[in-house]
Amino acid sequence: MKKNELPECPVATLLMLIGTKWKVLIVRDLLTGTKRFGELQRSVGCSQKVLTDNLRELETNGLISRKVYAEIPPRVEYSMTKLGTTLEPVLDAMATWGNNYKKNLK
Repeated sequence: MKKNELPECPVATLLMLIGTKWKVLIVRDLLTGTKRFGELQRSVGCSQKVLTDNLRELETNGLISRKVYAEIPPRVEYSMTKLGTTLEPVLDAMATWGNNYKKNLK
């Protein structure tokens, strides 16, 4: 993605990159370490197509990397890029906020 294609607002940029339910869950899982497609699909709980589309977008935007091993059957692993790992404090803040919200509900 080119810089001039990004929204002016930095919050809008973040939401454009990881603002879907699926992308946030994918990032959450990959921040704990490298995962295979099947592991991600079980953890995230979406269809194969939805997961594939979201993984491609995250890869295109430089947040995750995809490594294909020349094996039979083929093995593909996904991991966070150096840039992608900078999302960890963002997700930590979201988790803290979510926990506080749940505690304050009556």
